[in-house]
Amino acid sequence: MFQNLIAGEWTGSNGAENINPSNTNEVVGLYASADAKDVANAIAAAKAAFPAWSRSGIWERHVILKKAGDEIMARKDELGALLAREEGKTLPEAIGETIRAAQIFEFFAGEALRLAGEVLPSVRPNIGVEITREPIGVIGIITPWNFPIAIPTWKIAPALCYGNTVVFKPADLVPGCSWAIVDILHRAGLPKGVLNLVMGKGSVVGQAMLDSPELAGITFTGSVGTGKRVAVSSVEHNRKYQLEMGGKNPMVILDDADLTVAVEAAANSAFFSTGQRCTASSRLIVTEGIHDRFVAAMTEKLKTLNVDDAMKPGTHIGPVVDEKQLKTDTDYIEIGKQEGAKLAFGGELIKRDTPGFYLQPTLFTEATNQMRISREEIFGPVASVIRVRDYEEALAVANDTPFGLSSGIATTSLKHATHFKRNAEAGMVMVNLPTAGVDFHVPFGGRKGSSFGSREQGKYAAEFFTTVKTAYTLA
Repeated sequence: MFQNLIAGEWTGSNGAENINPSNTNEVVGLYASADAKDVANAIAAAKAAFPAWSRSGIWERHVILKKAGDEIMARKDELGALLAREEGKTLPEAIGETIRAAQIFEFFAGEALRLAGEVLPSVRPNIGVEITREPIGVIGIITPWNFPIAIPTWKIAPALCYGNTVVFKPADLVPGCSWAIVDILHRAGLPKGVLNLVMGKGSVVGQAMLDSPELAGITFTGSVGTGKRVAVSSVEHNRKYQLEMGGKNPMVILDDADLTVAVEAAANSAFFSTGQRCTASSRLIVTEGIHDRFVAAMTEKLKTLNVDDAMKPGTHIGPVVDEKQLKTDTDYIEIGKQEGAKLAFGGELIKRDTPGFYLQPTLFTEATNQMRISREEIFGPVASVIRVRDYEEALAVANDTPFGLSSGIATTSLKHATHFKRNAEAGMVMVNLPTAGVDFHVPFGGRKGSSFGSREQGKYAAEFFTTVKTAYTLA
């Protein structure tokens, strides 16, 4: 039994099995399930630990975060294998995500030593002004299942770096990586109560967090529906909140694109990580002059992708995360057919050596931007090709979405690339690159229905995890 961590003590006796989506006969581990009382205790512990931790020395924070990052990097193969087994991401992708987590901790270990403010003269004589940033208090962290080590890390690391205390609820599908991160930080020397882990159902644990007036802030990544509930509850309790809620990201392919570059970028964007990325491009918007060649080349590319056990060498795409998500994917495939889109490739369930949630990568053509498969986030290996006349129509279609996380273009035209970067209505823009795949030291986030609040990652994380104080002193 892997237990919850509350007030520095491992606790919990009721647990849930963590199942491997590549082999549903395998139980990855048994993880404790918290209840509302556990959440209340965790929040109380974090509140009690906040005064001392918020005033702790920057070297103490640096050492703990650096130590955590070093251990994650040293154990990257082990933790990557755990990630692949519990989430279904291929082993190379899982190890890459684990390395990214280590890099994030190392970055914020450095940021702990770079905490700074401003000293300014007042417009009044003999008065000095100091502007500083201070931690906001107890932070509630709620994370999704698709990046079970990277997303918790890019929330926990800055929260601790800037002197906040944490109550952390991971997705109940993937508790393993989260438990490992918390265990590493706990052993790295965090004082009791600074970081608390409460695993379990969102309807129980997450709701108890939303209902608590003691949280100074909540940072959430997940569905639009749950994000709205986080917002409503946060407004009620007058607390800070930060939302990342997915996307329906476009990848534009222009007539002048390098076909090989375009196909590689589109295939990676739409289908790698089983399409289970909020930055995945499920709308492939292709101009007429290259449309048929792109579809033919894309279809040939999909034939080469091997769908199998995430741990097997040579696997390009692992399983869908669980049965519920698999049903969502197959339901949308049927919706696409009913809407009149042409199923150009895939869409079938696959049997492998072990029982798992295996689905062929699915490509629709002759789709329109008004279809449900083009408007709603599917979160699986399903993409639609939308034919357009020219760049102007491509840009208009790309921006015609309630989301605005990531947007990509494949082109050899500097004019079009420059115009697209300036006019794509998204928080992140990629030129001749997949829409998924970002660096750990720069801001992450979107616009419109994709995000609310300040950006995550890099030095921009300070905007959410700190509050600004202005102090005046008479000389």
